[in-house]
Amino acid sequence: MPAVRDMSYDAWLQHSFGPSVRAHGNPWFFDDDPPWWDPQPPVAIEYFTKLFSTTEQSLSGFSDAQIAQGLTYLLNTSASGDNGWFYSQCTAFEERLRCVAAIEHIFTDLFAPRCATVLGHIGEPGTKPLNMVCYMWWDVFPCLALPDDPNCDNLHRAAIEVMHRTLQLGSVACQEAALHGLGHWARDRPDDVGPVVDAFLADGRARRAALTSYAHAARCGCIL
Repeated sequence: MPAVRDMSYDAWLQHSFGPSVRAHGNPWFFDDDPPWWDPQPPVAIEYFTKLFSTTEQSLSGFSDAQIAQGLTYLLNTSASGDNGWFYSQCTAFEERLRCVAAIEHIFTDLFAPRCATVLGHIGEPGTKPLNMVCYMWWDVFPCLALPDDPNCDNLHRAAIEVMHRTLQLGSVACQEAALHGLGHWARDRPDDVGPVVDAFLADGRARRAALTSYAHAARCGCIL
């Protein structure tokens, strides 16, 4: 099936989040020759920025399971690969930066109120549909910038700032997701990650022993 390029924002939401969630088998986007969204990078960034910024309004008509499936389809590089939307310099730096900053709202408006208060890295029971997407968010997120991008550092620092702000939420699932992301950034950007994790450990928010241990592991990049 040919790639789908020219869709309105509302049509894109239906395309991405509207398909039903199957009780068994792979999701629809693993079917043979499914319709794939293939926009120009500036359009992708525009739509993602709006989605991140208006999560409650944009996704109000979909179940948590549909939202989890749609976010996996759009943003999990294990599902759809990396289409280069976020690292493409065809989009103005300011727009890319605004998009990365808007990710904060996914955590405050979607994951924090809807995820169960369980930890993914130790497989605690009682998970809800959005928990795994939350936990793996930064692990599977597309590349933000290539090394030769003059704005590479700024974009990665913006992502780390989102993780920093996410750690200040009261949601255990969101805190774990932020630590998971910081753990993947730690080896390349220890000077940015270290102070963020240290502040989290110092302010008393890591009340659970398992989360405290995870934070220490994240600080040195010792996570999967």
